[in-house]
Amino acid sequence: MTLVAATDHRRRWIGFALAAFGAIAFSGKAIIVKLGFRYGADAVTLLALRMLVALPFFLAMGAWARRSRARTRIGARDALRIALLGFFGYYLASFLDFAGLAYITATLERLILYLTPTIVLAIGVLVFRRRPTRVQLGALVLSYAGVVLAFAHDLEVGGRDIALGSALVFASALSYAIYLVGSGELVARVGAMRLTAYASTVACVLCLGQYVLLRPLDGVAAIPPAVWWLSLLNGTLCTVVPVLAVMMAIERIGSGLAAQVGMLGPVSTIVLSLLVLGEPMGPWQVTGTLLVLSGVLLVSRAKAVQGG
Repeated sequence: MTLVAATDHRRRWIGFALAAFGAIAFSGKAIIVKLGFRYGADAVTLLALRMLVALPFFLAMGAWARRSRARTRIGARDALRIALLGFFGYYLASFLDFAGLAYITATLERLILYLTPTIVLAIGVLVFRRRPTRVQLGALVLSYAGVVLAFAHDLEVGGRDIALGSALVFASALSYAIYLVGSGELVARVGAMRLTAYASTVACVLCLGQYVLLRPLDGVAAIPPAVWWLSLLNGTLCTVVPVLAVMMAIERIGSGLAAQVGMLGPVSTIVLSLLVLGEPMGPWQVTGTLLVLSGVLLVSRAKAVQGG
C-alpha cells in the first residue's frame, strides 16, 4: 500500500469513526431529556438550559467560520432566510421534540425523527412535483410501517399521551425537514459551518427568550443541580460536539456515507434507553426499528445514485 493510499484509508476510517460518534452522541439527547423530566424540569426549561450552554460555542463557531469565508457577504435577504431556518430547524424542531419526549419513549422518539429523510422526499414530491422512483416509494412504505408498528405497541400501553407525544415529535421531524429543504442553496453560498452556527445562534436566542416569557426568572435558583449537570452534558456532548464531528466526517467520507453511518443513532438510543432509563423493549420495537432503518437506507442510497 502506497503512502497516499494509506493516508486516504486512514482518513476514511477517521471519517467513519467521527460519523458514528456523532450519531451516538446525538442520540444521547433524548436520554438526558428524559432524565431531566425525572427531576421535575419541563421542556421549556431543559431546552433553555441546553441552548444557554451551547450558545458560546455556536458564537465561537460562527466567528471562526466568518474568518474563513470573510469574502462571502450576507445580505439582508440571506440574513432573513438564516433567521427563518434557525426558527424551523433548531428552535421549533427542538421545542416540539422536547415536548413530545414528555409523553413517549426515547426509542419511539428516535424512530419518528429518523423519518426526516422520507419527509424531505415527500416534500419534493408534493411541493416540487418530483417523481419518486419505485425504490423511494418502497422506502416510504417500509419506514412508516416500522413507525406504525412501534407506535401501535406503545399506544396500547400509554393511550392518548402516546398519540400526542408522537404527533409532537413528528411535527419536529417535519420542521427539521423544512430546514433541510430550505438550506440547500444557502449551504453552497454561505458554508455549512457558518450556516449552522448562525441558525443555531438564532435558535438559542429564541429558546432563552421563550423561557424569559413563560417562566419566572426567580425560578432559576430552584432548578436542581442535577438538571444543570445534565444540561451541561446536553449542550456540549449531545449538541455542539456531534455537530462538529458530523461536519468533519462529511469532509472525509461525504454526506451519503455519513448519513448511513448515522443510522447507528436509533440502535444506540435503544441500548441507552434500556440500560439508563429502564424502558421496555419488545419484538415490536425491534421490528419497527429494522423497518425504519431499512427504509431510510434505501432513501439514502437512491439519492446517492441519482446524485452520482
